[in-house]
Amino acid sequence: MAATHLHLFDTPLGRCGIAWGDKGVMAASFPEADDGLTRKRLLKRAQDAEEATSPPPHILEAISAIVRLMQGEPETLEDIQLDLSGISAFEQQVYALSRAIEPGKTRTYGDLAKDLGDVAYSQRVGQSLGRNPIPIIIPCHRIVGVDNKMTGFSAPGGIDTKRALLKIEGAIGPDLFDFMD
Repeated sequence: MAATHLHLFDTPLGRCGIAWGDKGVMAASFPEADDGLTRKRLLKRAQDAEEATSPPPHILEAISAIVRLMQGEPETLEDIQLDLSGISAFEQQVYALSRAIEPGKTRTYGDLAKDLGDVAYSQRVGQSLGRNPIPIIIPCHRIVGVDNKMTGFSAPGGIDTKRALLKIEGAIGPDLFDFMD
């Protein structure tokens, strides 16, 4: 079996994680309540990953790009090589459509379903995004409900994390809660 590794790193939103193998990035995680939970999330997909203190250059660049995105720079993350082995063809199509959405833009679940051939796929699109093992790099936060409604975000922090990312990227503006202490 090929060697897999994981690494935790700091971002403006907190401590995130990334796991990779020979074929590419296998998993990513938004900040959890603590590092142990972040590792546990990564290990769901990269089961035998060992913690790496010095990731290889291509992973360091991926981490830097993620940090820049979370600082508000328009990073697409599309050049990061992914390992999608074991993921269904339908989900891979959903993830490819998600990766094509530029920072600062959103699309609806229905938009992606139409791109896949039938608006009736909307629920399947949502379920696929809920299983996304590589959030951030596969930007499921850029998919919203009808009328830009913030719905279904299974990452730690839920819809608050989704809203924060969309604000950082400029897809949505500040709201009342941004001005309260």
